[in-house]
Amino acid sequence: DLGTDPRWYRFNATFGNDPKLVTDLIKAYTEGFQASPMRSDGGWGPGSVNAMVKHWPGGGTGEGGRDAHYGNGKYAVYPGNSVDRHLKPFVDGAFALDGATGKASAVMPYYTISYGLTDSNVGNSYNRTIITDMLRGQAGYDGVVCTDWAITADQIDPGSHSGKPWGVENMSVADRHYMALKAGVDQFGGNNDKLPVIEAYRKGCAEIGETAMRERMETSARRLLVNILRPGLF
Repeated sequence: DLGTDPRWYRFNATFGNDPKLVTDLIKAYTEGFQASPMRSDGGWGPGSVNAMVKHWPGGGTGEGGRDAHYGNGKYAVYPGNSVDRHLKPFVDGAFALDGATGKASAVMPYYTISYGLTDSNVGNSYNRTIITDMLRGQAGYDGVVCTDWAITADQIDPGSHSGKPWGVENMSVADRHYMALKAGVDQFGGNNDKLPVIEAYRKGCAEIGETAMRERMETSARRLLVNILRPGLF
């Protein structure tokens, strides 16, 4: 994330506000994790560690510097129509590595509703335009997309650090899982409960048929298994 608003409480964890500098640093950072010291081409092997970069499409864009961990900071506003600046560290950095691993193994969208960026004002992991069209299509990314933590859980109140179902507060937990799957995510951060995932699968079978829904689930399974197998865990 670019640190473009010093009011943001995660500002001090960024690499700064210069897109070129952040791009160079995240590229080196990701290479350092994923490139095996046993491989001259910087490819996968012993010593490789999967890197997950966050937060697509830019987390440091919260309205008024507020943060999306809380309901009063759920909107990202991209002051000055600066979306391309915030995407640069992903597209030209984490997704364009010099070594043979090619790109970061996983991406986490932020909690935020990227207000006005698309026609659907829901949290980024629920937004098919942001995940399937922008990330998968335009950026050509085919790695794991993992939601930010607890986006499918209910919030307690807008000022608490609890569930963060921004834009889909009135949906059931199972419907939230299904909407995220339709958007293109592969993994639910902060959720170890299989039941709403199974219910989402059943909803998909009823809507698009078992063959199509099984293919959808197997696409995510393939991405997740690749990240287990490439570093030699099995």
